[in-house]
Amino acid sequence: MSARLRFSFARLAGIIVKEFTQMKRDRLTFAMMFGIPLLQLVLFGFAINADPRHLPAAVLSADRGPQARTVLAALKNSTYFEFVREVESEDEANELLAQGKVQFVINIPHNFSRDFIRGDRPKVLLEADATDPAATGGALGALNTIVTNALQNDLKGPLEFLRSTPGPVEIRVHAHYNPENNTQYNIVPGLMGVILTMTMVMITGLAITRERERGTMENLLAMPTRPSEVLIGKIVPYIFVGYVQVGVILLASRFLFTCRFKAAFRSC
Repeated sequence: MSARLRFSFARLAGIIVKEFTQMKRDRLTFAMMFGIPLLQLVLFGFAINADPRHLPAAVLSADRGPQARTVLAALKNSTYFEFVREVESEDEANELLAQGKVQFVINIPHNFSRDFIRGDRPKVLLEADATDPAATGGALGALNTIVTNALQNDLKGPLEFLRSTPGPVEIRVHAHYNPENNTQYNIVPGLMGVILTMTMVMITGLAITRERERGTMENLLAMPTRPSEVLIGKIVPYIFVGYVQVGVILLASRFLFTCRFKAAFRSC
């Protein structure tokens, strides 16, 4: 009896070989061990981007001077902005932002080049759809540097004194729809997908495993039903449970974050 209870490396090696043999026979598990890491590598490497570029932007330019063209060219060459529309009015620009067709509107006022030459520090207005701060944060952070560096070649002669000032151009940013850069607008809806993915997969897997443990899976398969009908019948109830979870998440989000959301919308 004591000899059987004693730890045996031979028995351990036998169990290890048995697991490898079982793993070799179970092709689905073997494929998942390689497929899931590759899928995550592709998703995290290509789909998830912490520094997005080529964001759609519209241009509302009332000045066609050389400095205005320099600023627009610099913004385009930075790869943060991709000009997709040139609008004629502020109403058209706001409509594009509201419809989500553009993420930025670059507004260059009248006499921009003239005021620049005079040293009056003209203003460039950038209107941004700040619903997702992570998407617009990189572009907004680099905006001042891009414009300042682009105009350095013009800061010569009588404009040399502008090099020591905060900048030859004043950048103003109007963040629409989320002026406080509140990340809860993105995190709370995004968590809904994460929670549903985790809970639905786990609950459905536990339900099927429980049938195996209780020995009732064989009874289900022995009934005059097809395996596909058994699986679909096991999954469909949990789909409705998922809708209940969506309602619970939405209600909890409503009552937990409603004060902050209302304050942010009022500031818009």
